Amino acid sequence: MNKSKCWLGLLAVLTVPSAEAVNREIRALFQPDPSQPNNNTFINKTPNSGYCASYPDQCADNQTFSIQVPVRFNSNGPIDYGIAMKVPANWRQLTITNPATQETEIVEVRITGFGSDYVLSDSAANLTGETDNLAGHQKLWTTSSWVNASPPCQYSGVGMYTANTYRFFWKAPVEAYCFKLAAFPIPWMYFDTFDFAYELRTPNPLGMSSGLYTGSLTYALGSSGDFDFGPYMKPDDSTLTLDFVLDVQHTLKVDLPPGGNKVALEPEGGWQTWINGGPKPRRIFRDQTFFISASSRFKVMMQCQDSLGGERCRMFGGGNVTDVTTRMTLPAGITYNGTPVNRFPLRHEVWTEAFQPSQYVDRQVGVLHFEIPSDAIDRLLQPGVGASLYTNITIIWDSEV
Repeated sequence: MNKSKCWLGLLAVLTVPSAEAVNREIRALFQPDPSQPNNNTFINKTPNSGYCASYPDQCADNQTFSIQVPVRFNSNGPIDYGIAMKVPANWRQLTITNPATQETEIVEVRITGFGSDYVLSDSAANLTGETDNLAGHQKLWTTSSWVNASPPCQYSGVGMYTANTYRFFWKAPVEAYCFKLAAFPIPWMYFDTFDFAYELRTPNPLGMSSGLYTGSLTYALGSSGDFDFGPYMKPDDSTLTLDFVLDVQHTLKVDLPPGGNKVALEPEGGWQTWINGGPKPRRIFRDQTFFISASSRFKVMMQCQDSLGGERCRMFGGGNVTDVTTRMTLPAGITYNGTPVNRFPLRHEVWTEAFQPSQYVDRQVGVLHFEIPSDAIDRLLQPGVGASLYTNITIIWDSEV
């Protein structure tokens, strides 16, 4: 009996840096977990960088993470009024594609936080007339230092400062401007690099084939763009492109118990009653159990050593010939077109598709039902005739649907 194998290809996502655009890869993985069969979610595999790489405890407490991109926002003149900041916090859609199968899915993404390290033209103390730099950072803005986010943005971790820099990271629960008003003139300043956090809505991986699904989403940077830090702050890149890679690694495995590859058909209770002159058996059959682990849709095909087509395979021996059918029962949690799979008939060299787990099925019991049809029993069992009949039947499970 053949077992299907799920092969996972690797795709290298290459980006070409330029002076006008910046790219970052967002990667997530689905692997079935036997301890959590109902957990059909992708796991974020994008490494932390920026604020959360420097202050992981703060981000763990606030259940967030960050990615840093090498974008600098430079002031195009003095900061006399303040800075308005807005990020794309609303959900946006993109299409991801499996290049091996050309299957497509929809992913939704939103930006949930942002931060940077602002750099001042002079020390905060000198700009405000203070002798202490922390007091200078606090007095430079009308609403205290940048550790305290301006509504509707929210606090997301401690701030760190030097004489002329201040590092911050804020949550962005809605897509709206958050203002920081300057209490003193600032000749010039810039945001050195840019950090952001995101949230994904991903498709149900149980309905996806194994492999890599890729797609991109591009944001405009700058005044009136998606990432907008107001008219005074100009980015040195015009766009930010997020390259998404969703890695689906399914399980499809079928195991037979020891000796399960040799099946002997016989009446219920054995042959002795017929041998001793008893009535002809009503059924000659064998139910063979197997163990299946599956996390995605799959198809099944039967191959007979000899067949006239359809559901029957042929058995030969001692000059006799008879037919045998094969039916399949699958464990709860796997359906065929939405219905339970109970004694489902298999056909010679015909793929049956649309077997679909509703959750990860881990080494659950299925049954193959082998049986000689009643009309074939009448032809086979004739008085004074005895023989052993043989055939080979191969069942193939394949996740490449």
